[in-house]
Amino acid sequence: MDGLGRRLRASLRRKRGRGGSLQEREAVKEPERAQEISLPTFAGGQHFFEYLLVVSLKRKSSGDDYEPIIIYQFPKRENLLRGQQEEEERLLGAIPLFCFPDGNAWAPLTEYPRETFSFVLTNVDGSRKIGYCRRLLPAGRGPRLPKVYCIISCIGCFGLFSKILDEVEKRHQISMAVIYPFMQGLREAAFPAPGKTVTLKSFIPDSGTEFISLTRPLDSHLEHVDFSVLLRCLSFEQILQIFASAVLERRIIFLAEGLSTLSQCIHAAAALLYPFSWAHTYIPVVPESLLDTVCCPTPFMVGVQMRFQQQVMDSPMEEVLLVNLCEGTFLMSVGDEKDILPPKLQDDILDSLGQGTNESQTSEQLNEHVSGPFVQFFVKTVGHYASYIKREANGQGHFQERAFYKALTSKTNRRFVKKFVKTQLFSLFIQEAEKSRNPPAGYFQRKILEYEEQKKQKKSREKTVK
Repeated sequence: MDGLGRRLRASLRRKRGRGGSLQEREAVKEPERAQEISLPTFAGGQHFFEYLLVVSLKRKSSGDDYEPIIIYQFPKRENLLRGQQEEEERLLGAIPLFCFPDGNAWAPLTEYPRETFSFVLTNVDGSRKIGYCRRLLPAGRGPRLPKVYCIISCIGCFGLFSKILDEVEKRHQISMAVIYPFMQGLREAAFPAPGKTVTLKSFIPDSGTEFISLTRPLDSHLEHVDFSVLLRCLSFEQILQIFASAVLERRIIFLAEGLSTLSQCIHAAAALLYPFSWAHTYIPVVPESLLDTVCCPTPFMVGVQMRFQQQVMDSPMEEVLLVNLCEGTFLMSVGDEKDILPPKLQDDILDSLGQGTNESQTSEQLNEHVSGPFVQFFVKTVGHYASYIKREANGQGHFQERAFYKALTSKTNRRFVKKFVKTQLFSLFIQEAEKSRNPPAGYFQRKILEYEEQKKQKKSREKTVK
């Protein structure tokens, strides 16, 4: 991660050297705006978003290439401490690269299919900011360049922010000035709890007052994912092999033409790891200037546009799983992906995935259908973790690793878990569990309790039969 950060910072320094400060480069100033409410430095989860930015392409002074620049920013941040200013400058300097990851060779267009995608920026402390993007061709006649609306937030909820971008796009057709009051109202609104709705009142010229309802999915661990695109691109068996590679924290590269396909598929692959979180390099769409990320010897999960396929193939890469989402094939693999998971549990996952998928399912039903078997896999292999955290009088826990994996009666399950406990995925999860006196009352814990109850009932029935 440090190497990636250095390359990104070097790229931004070169960019600033060519184009001056962010403020000097702005081509469009914020339209007539009301007095902004001064908000305290955000804390993740307090507000819907940190920034709304509009990123456009500007021709470089030399040559025919373009570079992406921020032309609109809401809110403007003032009175920041020096450290905060530096952090903001780094953030705002990086965003244009991810809004236009395709490189600088653009030309004015008369048609362009709108794309909705997202990217992730990881801070030094491991916290992440998500950029939700809508790339489109501005209204007008004749050839013109696309622009990107980008909302920066600490909150992972792709469906909800996609709806917000719909509202931003609708107001953009009227005037940039109409976007401001909507985003100000959104920024002042409290982010809803899972399953709850927040309603915003918004005035649009010639349309009157509108009420916009934004609902957060009840099952919050799946709110940043849509499995439908991944299912269209790959078979269940291939998805299972990607999951197996991710569980052992290997290097995985996804290739696709569209930004939407890349970002949705990589988010879906990462979501399969729930209740564990991918803590390594994670770039849903790699900008052209950072393509040498694929040469890193450390674990990563990245998306690369198909136009850079040859550059990726020619790179000196260590063992990697290279997934072609357009063709539904693996272009490179380690070779043992089918042997990582216990055979019986692989069959259980495939059997569950093969049952009951149909076109009438809602997005939430499909997400639950796909995610459920993978959650159940972790329930069966590591769901007994809480029983092997021994606590001192002060409440501090200590994980009993050897006793934990020896408690598994299946040899194949035990062999897998002995490898899995060495990963950062598991280590971070256990560190949190050691700090907490009680298991978290979330979805995973609920599934563990259901599984334990089923085992008790099965034993009871077996005794009755005897």
